Amino acid sequence: MVVNVIGAGLAGSEAAYQLAIRGIKVKLFEQKPIKKHAAFKSDDFCELICSNSLRSDDLYNAVGLLKQEMRVLDSLVMEAADKYRVPAGKSLAVDRVGFSKYVTERIKSNPNIEIVNEEVTDIDINVPTLICAGPLCEGKLADSINRLCGNEFLHFYDAIAPIVEKDSIDFSSAYYKSRYDDENDGDYINCPLTLEEYDEFYKAIMDAQSIAVHDIDDEKYFEGCMPFEQMAKRGYKTLLFGPMKPVGLEHNGQRPFAVVQLRKDNAIDTLYNVVGFQTHLTFGSQLDVLRKIPALKNVSIVRYGVMHRNTYVNSPNVINNKYQFINYPNIFIAGQISGVEGYVESAASGLYAAINMAQYLNGEIKYELGADTMMGAMANYISDVHIKELQPMNANFGIFKCEYQGPKDNKKKYYVEHALDTVKKYKQNV
Repeated sequence: MVVNVIGAGLAGSEAAYQLAIRGIKVKLFEQKPIKKHAAFKSDDFCELICSNSLRSDDLYNAVGLLKQEMRVLDSLVMEAADKYRVPAGKSLAVDRVGFSKYVTERIKSNPNIEIVNEEVTDIDINVPTLICAGPLCEGKLADSINRLCGNEFLHFYDAIAPIVEKDSIDFSSAYYKSRYDDENDGDYINCPLTLEEYDEFYKAIMDAQSIAVHDIDDEKYFEGCMPFEQMAKRGYKTLLFGPMKPVGLEHNGQRPFAVVQLRKDNAIDTLYNVVGFQTHLTFGSQLDVLRKIPALKNVSIVRYGVMHRNTYVNSPNVINNKYQFINYPNIFIAGQISGVEGYVESAASGLYAAINMAQYLNGEIKYELGADTMMGAMANYISDVHIKELQPMNANFGIFKCEYQGPKDNKKKYYVEHALDTVKKYKQNV
């Protein structure tokens, strides 16, 4: 039996490797160098297009836990990242050239992997296939995936705002209130600013750096999804008449000079959306600017705002929590096109999808990871049928589901220990 893996990015490279080390023959289709998108600069696999950072390596950070789960499961991407680590404080950053070359060499030297440098234009539902085409997927391949999705589940997004963890909000500076409602009787968390605080906030926006736009992302902004930094550049008061309008948000008889509102983003009340703050700032600038707001001085962003074209399937209607198409069991999908967001998350989805594919080829997917692991929580999130329209996000503890009744200070420690113990037991079975 041979599995076709389409795409040799983070998800595809990890998936091909995981299948191969389990003795499964793989045809890894990669259109580079025959056809190369403008965003790509190298012919190597696993190319990091933007940042060379894989974000926090703190074990008690959600993406740090995800990395450790991947290490437990013998991830090639993590092996390469650890080998080509460069100094970056508590983050894991890599020498991007060495990182990609190492993954490429390991893939090409594996006798179970055949590299096919050609463009895939159609998906054969009778052949076991793992689609890892990436968010820049286009042309006939995108059309073929769209048909698998029922010609309606291939989505594009062009404006989203940051999502933050509720636990990182300083409630000594924030209050609940919906506009014009009575005190402490609203659905929004309000983060007020004085005139002096707004001045500092506004200056930070003016000094902030925007993401360099590739031609693939060069789209005109719609007025309804204007990045907040673009609004700010129209004038000092523009935000005060837009997303930071304080009218109707008085607190203790006082009207703030400006207010940033946060709206609940999930049913279990752990994640909040920064209302009206669609942005095209760099991730670092987003964090710097938001931390100028007193109630967000220690904010943790779980999904950064973006303003660009990305392609992904509306996965809750299309796949199960094993990254397997509901209507086409031979076909699995992973990477950002599956609905996850971020380098590490893409690689992790490729790893988990490949293990599930291997089980499927052996007759049955007997073992799976639940939402009490970060890898399983991601798979559960993007396949949750209660989500009407998926919004991709990074790994975060807001989607993590694990019973815990102890002191709040020990919660993440318990989550991490429980998750890693669960993954180690899973590894013994698969």
